[in-house]
Amino acid sequence: MYRRGAHVVALDYDESALRDVAGMLGAMRLAGEVPGGAAAAAVRGDATALPFPDDAFDGVIAAEILEHLPDDEGAMAELVRVLRPGGLAAVTVPRRWPERACWALSEEYHQVEGGHVRIYSRSELVEKLSRAGLRPAGEHHAHALHAPYWWLKCAVGVQREDHPLARAYHRVLVWDITYRPWLTRVTERALNPVMGKSLVVYLRKPEGGPEGQGGGEDTEHAHAAA
Repeated sequence: MYRRGAHVVALDYDESALRDVAGMLGAMRLAGEVPGGAAAAAVRGDATALPFPDDAFDGVIAAEILEHLPDDEGAMAELVRVLRPGGLAAVTVPRRWPERACWALSEEYHQVEGGHVRIYSRSELVEKLSRAGLRPAGEHHAHALHAPYWWLKCAVGVQREDHPLARAYHRVLVWDITYRPWLTRVTERALNPVMGKSLVVYLRKPEGGPEGQGGGEDTEHAHAAA
């Protein structure tokens, strides 16, 4: 989003992760990859008590967050609060059946501190977000190539960084993310409907007024919190 000219706020509770993000944002600007006028910041905060005013963002991305939070509905309420009327939210969580496979293969995967505390069905996720005040606008599955990697990690030990197969697969994923070769892009698109590891849902916050109509246009430089 930053490369496309958006004003971006990256939010996380982990200070070390934020340092990495801040360094990456700075490197992108130094490399001349960012259009003039775009801005970015890395902010520490709690997803259930976001440090932003109401209606602060044109768009909000909650990427693989809610499955970690005991108070997921509190985080959803905050997501809605900081999103402007007509704004778009993109929420991703692990897809149910690939996640169940990970839980079955490894207790460590979901019992570590900060690990996953629930497995969502699509209907549960959409229902909770709708109760929080959002209207569904679309969905798809993503990251099919990542599902076998996590099954392998769960089988050999989530914390094992030295396992040769897991390390080799991780290198392939990093290569794919960095260079986006056509072969893996086509393969993943074909596999996503069947084994995409992530469920992605898009939702809008209704416009104000008695009708509560959604569907407002996004601004050219959308602000986003992730």
